[in-house]
Amino acid sequence: MITSSSTLQESSTRSGVSWGAIFAGAAAAAALSLILVLLGFGLGFSAVSPWADSGISAKGLGISTIVWLAFTQIVASGLGGYIAGRLRVKWANMHGDEVYFRDTAHGFLAWAVATLVTAMLVVGSVSSVVGGGVKAGASVASGAAQAVGSAAQGVKGDDFGYYVDSLFRDDRPVAVSDDAAHGVVARIFTRTLANDGQLAPEDRAYLAQLISQRTNLSQADAEARIDKVYGDARKAVEDAKLKAKQAADTAAKVAAYTSLWTFISLLIGAFFASFAATYGGRRRDAVVYVETEHFVR
Repeated sequence: MITSSSTLQESSTRSGVSWGAIFAGAAAAAALSLILVLLGFGLGFSAVSPWADSGISAKGLGISTIVWLAFTQIVASGLGGYIAGRLRVKWANMHGDEVYFRDTAHGFLAWAVATLVTAMLVVGSVSSVVGGGVKAGASVASGAAQAVGSAAQGVKGDDFGYYVDSLFRDDRPVAVSDDAAHGVVARIFTRTLANDGQLAPEDRAYLAQLISQRTNLSQADAEARIDKVYGDARKAVEDAKLKAKQAADTAAKVAAYTSLWTFISLLIGAFFASFAATYGGRRRDAVVYVETEHFVR
């Protein structure tokens, strides 16, 4: 086949990148990704139930999210790559390998632009929704930890109140109101749990005197009750801390798995976009232009 020098010069000087086709494919891919992501969120929220033993499980929700994310990347990236390959400028008199490479590059660039656009449009809202869901799940699992653990941390005001109470201790505690007595006990328990967790002998003896005065129990019985109640409170705090740690570990694992599978899904999207672009390019090159003759009368 004989080619003219003007055709070769045009083919060699023309840019190998058809940005119009790339942006068109990227726009289609980004729009479809946004639609599918919103649809996935709607289906996910409809399957989740706030009641225990109801709705989809956390494991099932995670698997379905991964599958939907991969499906979204395959469909949206494939569509964007096909449009980019089908609409790109036809290169005449070029080797097949070079055409294949350029089509692949067009699909990859369309996927890259669509990913950046989708990230700017979706990541903010998705991260807020996911972060809110993770926080909600953690708060459900560690609700007791937030209630009891906050008291166990010990604030400066409680420490100050503890020392003020120590100034007025007596071997024979005077009758005080229930609120005042409960406040003294709460401050002693809070300070002790926030430190080493061991109830000081003087605090134990004072609490036994206070309880004995208000309940008509003997000193020994009052001390036995203190040991039991304080042991239960300490166990509740330890259990709450353990649940909080487990919730934090679960949230960290969810974040790690989500990041890993997001990475894999993006790679899948890049592959399908590039592959679809080569298919669209071949369809573009297979188009036969019909020449029409105009007769002048």
